[in-house]
Amino acid sequence: MSPTTETLTAERILEATEEVLRRHGPAKATVVDVARALGVSHGSVYRHFRTKAALREAVTKRWLDRMSETLSAITADETRTPETRLRDWLAALFAAKRRKAGEDPELFATYMVLAGESGAAVGEHLADLTGQLTRIIEAGVASGDFTAPDPRTTAVAVFQATGRFHDPGYQRLWERPEAQKDFAALMDLLLRGLRGPA
Repeated sequence: MSPTTETLTAERILEATEEVLRRHGPAKATVVDVARALGVSHGSVYRHFRTKAALREAVTKRWLDRMSETLSAITADETRTPETRLRDWLAALFAAKRRKAGEDPELFATYMVLAGESGAAVGEHLADLTGQLTRIIEAGVASGDFTAPDPRTTAVAVFQATGRFHDPGYQRLWERPEAQKDFAALMDLLLRGLRGPA
């Protein structure tokens, strides 16, 4: 076993896969390309990921998990009011999507293709995000800041209502000059609704 193979980890494979996808795109990137980038045989890659589909799913999950971790920190930050957490959480989601789409459009487009293939990873990610929103809204109900008879249903509605600012299908609108103003206006409307009658 060569030293390169001994140090081969799933994380190194995923990093190399991301770079190969960035260079070649999802249609042309192969496991052989990933192995070549790592200086190992494709069999070494398959020891960590049994199929090309499993490797692509793992890359997608890794990308989605990075976003979830950032948002999770906001969800758990009890030094912020629930209203501030909700605003900051949605702003962070919008900023992350805008940044990824603007700074690395090739990789963003690749992830959109992979996400379309990775139903399980995307489903788990969306469940995680709506779960985080539910916890924020539950905290707001508990503190008396929000009125929501069913925090879970409310969280799903908030997520869907803000879709224009995080659903990749809207990415062309994210760079418009009025995008940030539109986001702020929607947040004000949602928060007024969550506060309930004055």
